[in-house]
Amino acid sequence: MVCPRCRTPNPEGTNICIRCATPIDLAESTLEVSPGAPATAAIETGEGTAWSSPATVVDGATVRSIQTGDVLAERYEILKLLGEGGMGAVYRARDRELDRLVAVKVIRPELASNAQVLQRFKQELILARQVTHRNISRIFDLGQAQGTRFITMEYIEGEDVAQILSQRGKLPASEAVAIMTQVLRGLDAAHGEGVVHRDLKPQNIMIDQQGKAFVMDFGIARSVDASNMTRTGALLGTPAYMSPEQAQGQKVDARSDLYTSGIIFYELLTGTPPFEADNPMATLVRRIQEKPAPPMGVEPTIPKALNDIILKMLATAPADRYQTAAEILAELDRWEAERTGRTTQTVAPAPLKPGADLTIKIVAAALAVMLAVVGWLFVHQRSQTGQAPAAAKTVTVLVADFQNSTGDSVFDGTLEPTFGLALEGASFISAYSRAQAHDAARKLQPDATKLDENLARAVARGQGISAVVSGRIEARDGGYTISVKALDTVTGNTMAEKSATASGKQDVLAAAGKLAGPIRKALGDSAPESAQMLAAETYSTTSLDAAQAYSKGQEVQWKGQSDQAIQFYEKAVSLDPNMGRAYAGLAVAHANLGQREEADKYFQLAMAKTDRMTEREKYRTRGAYYLAVRNDQKAVEECSNLIKQYPADDAGRTNLALAYFYSRNIPRAIEEGRKAIEINPQNALYRNNVALYAMYGGQFEDAIREAGEVLKLDAAYRKAYVAIALSHFALGRTADAEAAYRKLEAVDARGASLAAIGLADLALYEGRRADAIAILEKGVAADLANKFGSAAAIKLSAMAAARRSAEAAGRALAQAAGKQPGAEFAAARTLLEAGQEAKAVAVASQMGALLAPEPQAYAKLLEGEAQLRKGNAREAIRIFEDAKKLADTWLGHLDLGRAYLEAGAFTEASSELDVCLQRKGEATAVFLDEVPTYRYLPAVYYYRARVQEGLKSAGAAESYKTFLAIVAKADEGDPMVADARKRAAALAAQ
Repeated sequence: MVCPRCRTPNPEGTNICIRCATPIDLAESTLEVSPGAPATAAIETGEGTAWSSPATVVDGATVRSIQTGDVLAERYEILKLLGEGGMGAVYRARDRELDRLVAVKVIRPELASNAQVLQRFKQELILARQVTHRNISRIFDLGQAQGTRFITMEYIEGEDVAQILSQRGKLPASEAVAIMTQVLRGLDAAHGEGVVHRDLKPQNIMIDQQGKAFVMDFGIARSVDASNMTRTGALLGTPAYMSPEQAQGQKVDARSDLYTSGIIFYELLTGTPPFEADNPMATLVRRIQEKPAPPMGVEPTIPKALNDIILKMLATAPADRYQTAAEILAELDRWEAERTGRTTQTVAPAPLKPGADLTIKIVAAALAVMLAVVGWLFVHQRSQTGQAPAAAKTVTVLVADFQNSTGDSVFDGTLEPTFGLALEGASFISAYSRAQAHDAARKLQPDATKLDENLARAVARGQGISAVVSGRIEARDGGYTISVKALDTVTGNTMAEKSATASGKQDVLAAAGKLAGPIRKALGDSAPESAQMLAAETYSTTSLDAAQAYSKGQEVQWKGQSDQAIQFYEKAVSLDPNMGRAYAGLAVAHANLGQREEADKYFQLAMAKTDRMTEREKYRTRGAYYLAVRNDQKAVEECSNLIKQYPADDAGRTNLALAYFYSRNIPRAIEEGRKAIEINPQNALYRNNVALYAMYGGQFEDAIREAGEVLKLDAAYRKAYVAIALSHFALGRTADAEAAYRKLEAVDARGASLAAIGLADLALYEGRRADAIAILEKGVAADLANKFGSAAAIKLSAMAAARRSAEAAGRALAQAAGKQPGAEFAAARTLLEAGQEAKAVAVASQMGALLAPEPQAYAKLLEGEAQLRKGNAREAIRIFEDAKKLADTWLGHLDLGRAYLEAGAFTEASSELDVCLQRKGEATAVFLDEVPTYRYLPAVYYYRARVQEGLKSAGAAESYKTFLAIVAKADEGDPMVADARKRAAALAAQ
C-alpha cells in the first residue's frame, strides 16, 4: 500500500504510513486522491500543498482557484489567505451583506466532488453548530458558488497556541491555566452535546487579542451516537496529539480529547511535548508503551498540583484519567483559588458592621432585579422524597396585568406577583420581570396604561417568552371570583384556563395561588397532586394592602429609585410585620444608598422571617445576604444550590456570576453572566453585568460590544456608558472615552456625577492635576446639592490625592462615613503621604475590624504603606503579602512591586508589576465598584522602568518612554514625572 502523501510503500494492512503517519486506509479516510491531483492528507497538519493549478473541473464545471479580491456567492469578498491544510484553505473575508469580517474555509477544488469529503465538510458545520459556547468558534453557514464549496465562520483576530509557543517557548503557570481552563470549558460544552473533537492541537486553539481562547476545526469531530461516519480501525487526527486509543485505531470518546488536552497543557508549561521521537510513528509507539516524564522534571518551577493534574490527564488507560472536563476544571479552580488566596475559611452569617462593603453598584443592581422577580406567596413543590420533580425544558412566562372589575384599587398590581411566584413553584418555570415587561410595552405602545393580554403577547413575542398568563378578578355574591388562563405566545391558543372563588379579601391571595397548579401542569409540571396542593397552605401575607405596597416597591426599585422603594416597603411591613420579603427589599434598598447599618438591620429581620418564604425565596434571600456581607464563598454555594434546584432562575444565575466576580474568578463570572442572558436576553442589567465583567477581565472590545447592546435596550443605562468609556480608555482611545462620558453627562444628575469622576480620572491619568481638581470641585458641589453623599466622598478622596491635601482627605473621610471603602482607603493613603500617620492608621484599624476580606486587605495595605514610608521595606513586604492572602487585589500587587523595588529585590518586583499589566482590566476600577481609577496605571510603567534599571535591562528606556508619553500633558512640579525625565535622560546619555 502506497501512502497518498509521501508515496512511501507500506506493508499490507497498514492503516498509517510508517514514514509520515498519514492515514492510508482510503475507505475510511476523509478523502480520496484523484488521478493527477496533488497528494493531500486527512490530517490537517498545516503542511498541505498549495493550490498550484489555475482551475479544476468539478461536476462538469470549471472551478478557479480562489484569489484575493474574489467575491464568493456575490457576498463574501476574499481579503487574505490565512492558511492551508490537507482539506483546503482558510481566508479572511468581508461579509458584504452584514458588513462583518468572517473566515471562509474552502474545500480544495479537486476534492469538492468527493462524496466523503463533502460529508465531512457538512459534518463540521452540523457538529460545530450543535455546540454553542463562548470558547468554541462559531460556524455560520455552508455555501456553494460556481462549484466552490465553503463554510463561513467566526473570524478571530489573534494567534493560535502553536504560534504562541513558537514565539515564547513556554508560558507561566497562571497563563497556561487560563488558556486550558477556557479550552476545557469549550470541550465540556461539546462533550455535553455528545460531540468529541478528535483533532485538538495547538493550531486548533486560537487566542484573540483579549486573551479569549477558541477551540476550532471540528472537521473530523463526530457525535458519539453517529457511528456511521467512522469505524474502529480507522485512524484520524494529528499523530503528535493523539490519545493511545486513537493511535491504535480503537473507539474513542470524550476522554480521548482530555488526553490530548493533557499533551497541550504539558507543552504550554514545559515548552516541549511529553513524548518526542525521530518520527511520528515512533512518537505514537512511545505514547502507547510508556508513561510521560513528569512535567516538574522538565521544568522544576511547575506547581506540583498542576504536575499531578497533567499526569492524570495523560494516563494511558482511559479509565485511569479524569472522566469529564468538568473534573479537571474543578481541580484547576481549586489550584487557582489557593494561588490567589480565595480559599478562606467560611464564617457563619454575622451582622454587618459600619464600613462593610455594601455600596458596590453591581451588587445593588443585581439584588434589585432579584427582588423584582421574587414574590411572596407559595412554597416550592417537592416530591414525597424531598427531591425536586424532574425538570422539563425551561419555560419563561409573562404574567399580564389582571383585569380588575371590582372597582377596588387594592387589587391593582397586587395579584400578578403572587401568581408569578406560585408559577415558579415548578423549578423549570421562570416568571419574567413585570417591570421589564412594562418597559418593553411602553416602547411598543407609548400611550398604553395597562399590560393587557394582547400587549403582553406582543412583548412576549419580542422577548422570546414561551407563554403569557392573563387573569381577571370580579366581585360576585359577596365575595370574589378570580380566573386565569395561559396562552401560547405565538399562536394565541389557550393552553389552560381555571377559576376560583374567595369569600372575602382575606382569602383572595390564597385563592389566586391555587390557580397556579393547573397552569403549571399545562406548561409541563409533572409534580404529584399532593405537592401542588401544598402551595395553598403557605403564604407570607393575607394583607392585600401590604402585598400592593410591596409590589409598588419592587416597581420603583427596578427603576433604581431606592428612596421611594423604602417608603413602599416600610408601608408593607407596617401593614404586615411578618412579611419577610418586604424586609429583604428594605435591606437591599438601604444597601443601594450605602446605609449599611440600616441594611444590616433589615437583613437580620428578613432572615428571621424565612419560615414565611418559599424554598426559592429562602435561597435568594440568603444568597443576597452573603453577597451583601461579602462572604463570597457562601454566596457561591447558596446561589449554586439555587440554580441547581431552579435552573430557570435567571436572577440566581446573575447573582452566582456576581459571587464569582467578587471571588475574582472573572472567567466564571462572565460564563455565568452569559447563561443569565441566555435565559433573559432582553435584560439590560444582565448584559451590563457581563460588559463590566469583560472589562475587568481585560476583554475590552467584548465589553464595548455588550454595553452597546445594553444601550439599545435602554439608552439611559448609566453604567453601560461607564463600561464603554473605561474600555475605550484602556485601549488607548481617550477621545472615545471622553465622548462616552459626555453622553453620560446628558443622561441625568446621577449620570453627570459618574461622568465627572470619569473625566477627572482621565485628566489625572495624563497628569493634568489642575484640570482634574477643577472638574472634581464642580462635581462635589453638585453631589452635595443633590445629596449624593457617597459620590461626593469619592470625588473628595480623588481631590485629596490630586492636591496632596490632608484637609481634603479629612473631608472625604467625613463624607464617606463608612459608606465608601475605596474612598476611605484613598483618603487614608493621602493622610500617610501628608505625614498624618496616626489618622491613617486609625482608618486602617476600622477597616481591619470588618468581617469581609476586602476591607481587611485594604487595612493591611495601609499598614504596609506606613512601614514603607518609614523605610522598612522588608516589613512592608511581609504586611503586603498578608494582604494578598486576604484578597488578591490589583493595588496589592502594585504595592508589593514598590516594596520589592525599595528592598532591591528587582526580580520579585518585576513579577508583581507584570501582574498589574496583565490584569490592567482591574485597574479601570480597582475597588470593583465601577468608579473609574485608571489613573493608577501610569505609575506601573514608572516603577517597572526603575526595576528594569536595577536589572540592567535595556527595556528601562522604553518603559520610561511609555510613562512619559502618557503624562506628556502633566502639570509642572510632579515629582514622579520629573524623576522619570531625569532617569530617561541619563539612560539616553549612556
